[in-house]
Amino acid sequence: MNPLLIRRLGRQPYEPVWRAMQAFTDTRDDATRDEAWLVEHPPVFTQGLNGRAEHVLDSGDIPLLQVDRGGQVTYHGPGQAVVYFLVDLRRRGLGVRAFVSAMEQAVIALLAEHGVAAEARQDAPGVYVNGAKIASLGLRVRRGCTYHGLALNVAMDLAPFARINPCGYAGLPITSLANLDITLDVATAGEALLHHFAAAQGYRLEEKA
Repeated sequence: MNPLLIRRLGRQPYEPVWRAMQAFTDTRDDATRDEAWLVEHPPVFTQGLNGRAEHVLDSGDIPLLQVDRGGQVTYHGPGQAVVYFLVDLRRRGLGVRAFVSAMEQAVIALLAEHGVAAEARQDAPGVYVNGAKIASLGLRVRRGCTYHGLALNVAMDLAPFARINPCGYAGLPITSLANLDITLDVATAGEALLHHFAAAQGYRLEEKA
């Protein structure tokens, strides 16, 4: 089993973590082990490479960052479990679509554990419960390796999503674990996601020294 090193970052501003992911990816080599970073961010909107300005309706006092992941605009904030995957796709023999599906399936498995049926959509990456989005996904692949990842709404203020067209969809309903009466905290939800992902992908979870 290949190791997946876990880094638990706590609550950190978005941009320094993003820059650290870029630096990690640019300096890794064939011997570098894959990592997963668990983090929670203060309020921030991020606009992906495909983002269009008209999907930001009113950012107000929340910062808006242009970033290098795929996709459109989304929101990160306290109460959301963010998992960044720094994985060598070439070494694992995975394509981007297969990797996105693996992230989606980890969320679906977590929800199924709690008796909630969820699904992925081909036309809009992410995970949905009864048409409402509960997890957003976005990746960047550089030198055959991924960074960025997924964000699961755990127990957060969902109001800022109304200031954008989430992932480019006007009026897209947004939900959270708390809204579905699943009482997990951010840390526990993030750990559960990692365990589901690792089990499905043949990883052994290890602590980052």
